Amino acid sequence: MLVSCPLACPVEKLVTELKKHHVIPRLLACKPTKVISVLYPCDIDIKPGIMIVINETLKQPIIRFKADPEHFHTLMMVDLDVPPDNHTEWLIWMVGNIPGCDVAMGQTLVAYDNRRTIHGSNVHRIVFLAFKQYLELDFDETFVPEGEEKGRATFNCHNFARKYALGNPMAANFYLVEWLWRWTPTFLVSEHEFEHLNENENE
Repeated sequence: MLVSCPLACPVEKLVTELKKHHVIPRLLACKPTKVISVLYPCDIDIKPGIMIVINETLKQPIIRFKADPEHFHTLMMVDLDVPPDNHTEWLIWMVGNIPGCDVAMGQTLVAYDNRRTIHGSNVHRIVFLAFKQYLELDFDETFVPEGEEKGRATFNCHNFARKYALGNPMAANFYLVEWLWRWTPTFLVSEHEFEHLNENENE
């Protein structure tokens, strides 16, 4: 007798990977009910827990998730493995007042910047979170441009969500990134950053 096995639900796969890599309970207390679709240039499709290298993530990805077009949403992208502690995150990107899932039409609060070289473990967990807003928000935040670190360090997702009554994230996704720099024609680095990289390698 042949028994067909059901295909794994994308949400179930996501939750399994979130637990495996301790994103639950490190960042999430409740299971998300939807998976955020993340597509980087060169057709790099982010599956939950996939391992990629940093220079594949330098450009802002295309984001999609199932959302009510009549409501606004907030998107956060954070790094869980930046020192100094386990109670804060490094904020890579944040967009609020997104109509439905059209991120391009939202209000960018923190510009996308995934170029920073940091100390710490070789592998970092990069997490995407989507929150449903109950109304269009007047964010009391200073815009953080690309290249600016102030406002990114020691960010706390829980505190931000509490401040704006966002509740728990409705959707999520994440990947693992190796902080091993592979020099390609598309990866450009300033002289200051190059010197900083050499200092890190010599430590």
